[in-house]
Amino acid sequence: LKASTADIRQYLAESELLKQSTIVTKLDILSSFFGWLVKEDELLRNPCIKIKRPRLPKKVREGLNVIELEQVRAACKNIRQRALIEVFYSTGCRLDELRKIDKEAIDWETSSVIVCGKGDKERKVYLSEKAKYYLNQYLESRTDDCPALFVSERRPIRRLTNEGIQYQIKKIKIAANLDKPLHPHIMRHTFAQLNLNAGMELADLQALLGHEKADTTARYAQVSEERKYTAFRRFHLQ
Repeated sequence: LKASTADIRQYLAESELLKQSTIVTKLDILSSFFGWLVKEDELLRNPCIKIKRPRLPKKVREGLNVIELEQVRAACKNIRQRALIEVFYSTGCRLDELRKIDKEAIDWETSSVIVCGKGDKERKVYLSEKAKYYLNQYLESRTDDCPALFVSERRPIRRLTNEGIQYQIKKIKIAANLDKPLHPHIMRHTFAQLNLNAGMELADLQALLGHEKADTTARYAQVSEERKYTAFRRFHLQ
């Protein structure tokens, strides 16, 4: 079997009418196949190695709109589920960030909590009055001494795992009968997009989300058609 880098480039060039993602998939499959042939000593080298893999634009999934958020709230079957939804929406936390929060990390006076994000970097996020209300109700309903903010319901009582949190969100999605996906990161998108729609500056949102680069935060603004329309109505001279 003989195939040169030029042969692979020509083959991919003939696929130029296909979506960029399809071309990337084709290249990945070929690279994997030729890599296997190299391991089996059928080829001396992988002809795909010198071909630069096209970069695909990262897509930001659309968060919930206000009506969908209310659907989700109404679908919560117990106080723990409602507290989870409110804390996710109020803080914009990642799944693992929320999982790691301890009860003692909550500063009720300043309505804030320090979370540990990527790279063990800490940042301060905030709780809305609604989040504080349901979170306080949830904590008062507990009789355990586990330090974790969210815990399992079955004994032995322990910190709720990432999978446990995802399972609760999945149950809420089913109960809410949502057409779009719902998982912890969608709640993070919801936090970002609804705050942008309300007029929050990108720099402030970047700090709250814990993004190192402004470009990462700016992707949320690109999916907000409502924000663009609001800006047009506000600033365009009739």
